[in-house]
Amino acid sequence: MLNLKSCRFVLIIVFCFSIISNITYAAGFKVLVVMSYEQDFPWCMEIKEGIDSVLGKTCDLKYFYMNTKTDYENGLEKAKEAYALYQEFQPDGVITADDNAQSMFVVPYLKDKVKTPVMFCAVNAAPEKYGYPASNVSGILERYHIDQSIAFAKQLIPSINSVGYISKDSPTGEAVSAQVKMESGNYLAKSLEVMLPATMKQAVEITKSLRDKCDLLLMTALQGIPDEAGNPLSQKEVIPVLVKTFGKPTISTSPHLLKYGILCAVVQSGQEHGSTAAKMLVEAMNKKPVSEIAVTRNREGKRIINVSVMKSLGIKPKAGVLRGAELVVTEQ
Repeated sequence: MLNLKSCRFVLIIVFCFSIISNITYAAGFKVLVVMSYEQDFPWCMEIKEGIDSVLGKTCDLKYFYMNTKTDYENGLEKAKEAYALYQEFQPDGVITADDNAQSMFVVPYLKDKVKTPVMFCAVNAAPEKYGYPASNVSGILERYHIDQSIAFAKQLIPSINSVGYISKDSPTGEAVSAQVKMESGNYLAKSLEVMLPATMKQAVEITKSLRDKCDLLLMTALQGIPDEAGNPLSQKEVIPVLVKTFGKPTISTSPHLLKYGILCAVVQSGQEHGSTAAKMLVEAMNKKPVSEIAVTRNREGKRIINVSVMKSLGIKPKAGVLRGAELVVTEQ
């Protein structure tokens, strides 16, 4: 019979063996990662961190960025470049992030056309839109924590009864609209229609019109919305203008917008998307049939509050509301 000291030794050996096994499990593979957006876009950076945490030390990774946040029109051409890289690199597996990489790259070039396993992440649309799951495709869907963000705002301001939504006219904006339509019956505030402006001028006009219609406004995915000259604007240029125009509490689905004047949010983790897709791909590259790797969705949520905005709105939260939340201030 093993004594306590022997049991501890056995546990240490098992733990060390499991670490070595996991490293070996992913070693030596070539993996191509195709991102829908830009290399310096914070969301892509988060996803990359998640992928690298699983595959970075053991696999030969190549990243390709389609840049469709600021240059959507050239997305199809970038997808051709991604496919040329795929043919040259001959990866053992592929990870593709966000919707444009699916519609422009995976569906035309890889889905049911090659044997290479493909794992998507951060996909907003229903998987059926792209014919997922496919013989060689599975992954993790992106679903925003809109219900939790509204509930968090109501904890700070109990008088909130209605919420509006504004997002750029884009696949992401359409996905937000679809999610709100599906879920809004369970939200703690009455939902207005999701507004999808195509220009900054329209965004300002819509935001003005919403001031008298709702108590809370969700802003998201406004990167690249053009000004009157057609120049794509950054979220740093867009969000402060719309926050000031609305003049009431705001929420978002993105952690990176809080520093531009959004009050609060419960946000998802890009790292979760990247690491989940990477782990699923490791299974597939080790010969587990993709048909046995079920499509999943993100679960993790993190509460964030901008204390600068909270103070400017005169909000004095009850004790405990801020416990566990990340606190940020407005960037000057």
